[in-house]
Amino acid sequence: MEKSRGSHTSGPSPESSTAPHRDVVTVPSRQGLEAVDLMRLSTGVGPVLHNRTGDSLAFLVPPGTAEGWDVPGSKCHHPADGEEASGDGWLVPPHTDTAVTDPAVLRAALGAAARTLRMVDGIDPPAP
Repeated sequence: MEKSRGSHTSGPSPESSTAPHRDVVTVPSRQGLEAVDLMRLSTGVGPVLHNRTGDSLAFLVPPGTAEGWDVPGSKCHHPADGEEASGDGWLVPPHTDTAVTDPAVLRAALGAAARTLRMVDGIDPPAP
């Protein structure tokens, strides 16, 4: 059964699923949720954790991404050995067809999401 578009409910707890070896990109929830929707409609998205207490999303990306990550408003780090992904639950669980999110696709989706949110908030009105 396919999830309905825009559904943002958490799946199984992070402790109940094994995540692949990866780096982690953390972004504010609002921008991250918009980016997830954009990627679901196009190229696909890898595992994503939702942390409601910190109001953030964590995207699993390939190892080595942290060294070149420079997207404003986000952080990318390589978890220490043995460090588990943390969050309240999986928004997109690790057993999807995509083991990690492509960093170039994530960068583009986060940029598009930021532009969309600025426009919706009236910060960057559309050009006439």
